[in-house]
Amino acid sequence: MTTTDSLEDAVEVLQQLGLKEYEARCFVGLSRLHTGTAKRLSEMTEVPRTRVYDAIRVLEAQGLVEIQHSSPQQFRAVPLEEATETLRDQYEARVERLHDALDTVEIVDEDDETPVQQVWAMSGRDGIENRTNQLIEKASEEIVLVLGDESLLTDELVARLNDVGRGVDLLIGALTESLQDQIQTAVPDATTFISGLEWLHGEDVTEDETAIGRLLLADRSTILVSSIMPESKEERAVFGEGFGNGLVVIARRLMAQGLLTARDPKQ
Repeated sequence: MTTTDSLEDAVEVLQQLGLKEYEARCFVGLSRLHTGTAKRLSEMTEVPRTRVYDAIRVLEAQGLVEIQHSSPQQFRAVPLEEATETLRDQYEARVERLHDALDTVEIVDEDDETPVQQVWAMSGRDGIENRTNQLIEKASEEIVLVLGDESLLTDELVARLNDVGRGVDLLIGALTESLQDQIQTAVPDATTFISGLEWLHGEDVTEDETAIGRLLLADRSTILVSSIMPESKEERAVFGEGFGNGLVVIARRLMAQGLLTARDPKQ
């Protein structure tokens, strides 16, 4: 990635975090200078000089920029670590505010009866990983997890698996011995096994075919199955609830392959 690409990427991320374009460009520009005047910053960022002052006032109010009231005024960005921490705090505060606002919204539902069996589609690794973590956290009896890709064994997933209570059976399958060794080292309290699902992601699978990502069965009643798209590497999943759900029944039988008989999920 070139310097220009990195700068544009930084501007885009700052806008996603809530800054307007001129504010983002001024902050990125100042991050390249020890100090800068409005004239210098305007020349560097192509932000109109009159708009530089407006952007700087906003950035100062957010704790991202400091001003020296000299003639001409000098501006400088706060240290990078301090700026990222400030932005992180602001972002988290907005997320909490969103949660609190939506948590008080009244649910309007024409049907008072919630279906016992449901199947939903999901996409995006972050969302799928969050749902995986929630299912693991809520499980009270048994967790059976099969991982088909090393990239899915993230630090966050490992931490969540290691937090599973002692009363919950934790069984984790892998499609290769090397991944099984990694899992056993990372999650020592888990029972690991080589899954019998290698036909879904084995030597016969070509680069053009969809590969299995993760299969999670929580308390023998809730299932999440994901796949990884061959070109985009995007992760997509289906999520099913309900003990009698056909998807859950099929998953039990598939995931039982490779487990010790005594620990197999019931058929």
